[in-house]
Amino acid sequence: MGSTNAGFPRVELSLGQKIISINWILVLIVCGTTGLGMAVLYSLADGATDTWVQRQAIRFGIGIVLMFGIALSNIQVWLRLAYISYFSALALLLGVELMGISGMGATRWVDVGIVTLQPSELMKITLVLALARYYHEHTLEEAQSLRHLAVPTLLIAAPAALVLRQPDLGTAALLVLGGSSMLLLAGVRARVFITVGVIAIAAIPVGWRFLRDYQRERILTFLDPERDPLGAGYHILQSKIALGAGGLFGRGYREGTQSHLSFLPEIQTDFIFTTLAEEMGLVGALLLLGLYTMILIYGLAIALLSLNHFGRLVSMGVSMTFFFYVFINVAMVTGLLPVVGVPLPLVSYGGTAMVTLLAGFGLMMSVYIHRDIRIPRRPGGAVR
Repeated sequence: MGSTNAGFPRVELSLGQKIISINWILVLIVCGTTGLGMAVLYSLADGATDTWVQRQAIRFGIGIVLMFGIALSNIQVWLRLAYISYFSALALLLGVELMGISGMGATRWVDVGIVTLQPSELMKITLVLALARYYHEHTLEEAQSLRHLAVPTLLIAAPAALVLRQPDLGTAALLVLGGSSMLLLAGVRARVFITVGVIAIAAIPVGWRFLRDYQRERILTFLDPERDPLGAGYHILQSKIALGAGGLFGRGYREGTQSHLSFLPEIQTDFIFTTLAEEMGLVGALLLLGLYTMILIYGLAIALLSLNHFGRLVSMGVSMTFFFYVFINVAMVTGLLPVVGVPLPLVSYGGTAMVTLLAGFGLMMSVYIHRDIRIPRRPGGAVR
């Protein structure tokens, strides 16, 4: 036992105790999910490791080291760094506006010297930290007050607007959905979301005018893929064909025709779930979704175990961000949502997305390790 914190004993853990306290089952699930993703990337590269697998493995290794480093650090450190992390990510987003690197018709990356980063991915986690700190320092009554809604709304709207300018509709939607879910979990009344939803629906005709031509085309194609089966609707129709062709057990590993014969775009990122389902069938798809569900359950369970409000909100925020990642990607490739370019977590090829998500899991594990620490709701104040 160590020093006291507002009348409550604060548990001081040694490094050995922290390592023992890591949720190793969650670590195994994360590693298993990533391993399944690398197996799919290996298949897509026709057995070559230098196309995607090697680089993905290196990024995963970096992410795992970062995950453990964050997990073993005290959760109170991240409470202190929450706003600094958020505004640093926001500054990088502004850097994209000024000196961003373009690719695939969008400007989403910034060169920081050592590596090239996608700041919008960093923002998904730093937004969780900033909102968690804000609501940690406010009571439930304050959270339910409209007067205290302006700051968190601005925290969500500022990065979402910058990401939308890149343009990256999918990531902007993830920021809004993830941030809004944290507001709801923090105690903002449901009628606020209902009112905003009604206003958003009423504003659709106005918003339609501000969409780019390709974004409008994606929405129209989503509503009716058959309207242009050889053009805008081609890829989603091919995705559905691949999903159906997989059947129960799939065509066989490295035997997917839609993927290997280039009927699908971005097979290593946006449409990788389609490849998995075609080669491994419904069984393989359900295996992956089962692993995702277990990660989500662990995240929510960790939130319930935490004795401090900041830790609860962080774990729930990371969990909900992860859920929206999975939901949007799977719904996109199955035709339930328009194609918006959201990667499949831990499976799709990508650098910043992989490392950032593992950092988020590190925060969840830090919450779990330090779940018995009680933190004052206000600086120098009492625990509530």
